Amino acid sequence: MTTTAAPTTTASAPRRAVGVRRPLDAGDLAATGLRDRWYPIYPSHMVKPGAMVKVTRLGVDWLLFRGAQGKLFMLEDRCPHRSAPLSVGQHLGDRVACKYHGVQVDGTGTVVSVPGMPGCALEGKQATVSLQVVEAADTIFAFVPLTADSEPTPFVLPDRLTDDEVSWFPNYAEWAGPWRFYMDNVLDPMHGAFLHRDSHSMFGGDTSARFRIRETDRGFFFEKTDQVGVNFDWVEYVRGSMDYVDLEIPYAPNAGPGGVFGIVGMATPIDADNSAIFHWRTRRVQGWEREVWRFLYRTQLEAKHWTVLEQDREVLEALASDADTEEHLYQHDLGVSRIRRIYRADARAQAAVLAGTPAR
Repeated sequence: MTTTAAPTTTASAPRRAVGVRRPLDAGDLAATGLRDRWYPIYPSHMVKPGAMVKVTRLGVDWLLFRGAQGKLFMLEDRCPHRSAPLSVGQHLGDRVACKYHGVQVDGTGTVVSVPGMPGCALEGKQATVSLQVVEAADTIFAFVPLTADSEPTPFVLPDRLTDDEVSWFPNYAEWAGPWRFYMDNVLDPMHGAFLHRDSHSMFGGDTSARFRIRETDRGFFFEKTDQVGVNFDWVEYVRGSMDYVDLEIPYAPNAGPGGVFGIVGMATPIDADNSAIFHWRTRRVQGWEREVWRFLYRTQLEAKHWTVLEQDREVLEALASDADTEEHLYQHDLGVSRIRRIYRADARAQAAVLAGTPAR
């Protein structure tokens, strides 16, 4: 579960979050992203052999590069010598060389050479943050620790992405809006009946409904009580090794063979005001029907799904940055209220760990 253990009952010295050089309070953590969990970082195919790709995630600059054998590494984008960005340096196969003074750092963050002063104390020191990464579902995932002694949780993909009978297509986008707006949006199924009313998949069903929260051992369902299998009628929030949402939208017969259309969604904070959005669009389909559906998706359906995604993006990017601070919520918003409480509690717990304050 991506939860943060409560701090001990005795106070300790304040600590800094990994990759951050200033104190973070609960508000900072809620804005730039909760730690001690796995996040999708970037599409695997967008980091080519020999390339060095700079990304910002959770308010920290990182460098993605592949070693000589294709293994992916993720380093903080700071040379341990003078903090110059490694991403503007040189790729040397199993290491990168800083452009400023030539200091060479390998994929583990260890300094392997200081050309300006060979044999100095910096050589052999693991002086750059290196994150644990896994490539799966055409995506680079990383465990983002809260503190230097955080232990990565086991990496477990969402169910749909490990089921051999499910075919999926990945989708990646960057939105100019806080990551929490994405989570609020997907835990609000009612918006589908309005915002996406003219879409190919969410044109049916009522524009009024009652909802309930149904608890599970890994999170909760937020679902309509008076309509099932018509529109965006339910969503599951899962707290596993990574936080994600899972939902289904019925497909019309002309959408090709296979079962209902499933979506796995995740949001990774870029910083407090921007988000990396990951979706996997799925369908349970096998044999020759799988190939038919994949062809139909690429040629007919993908553009329609992008249209739906753009409708979400346009609204969420137009929201004021403090749009979630003064609202008049009602019964449809139980899922939104629930996820906000969960994340506020996580942020307070992680802030207490960093501050070294005892549990209350």
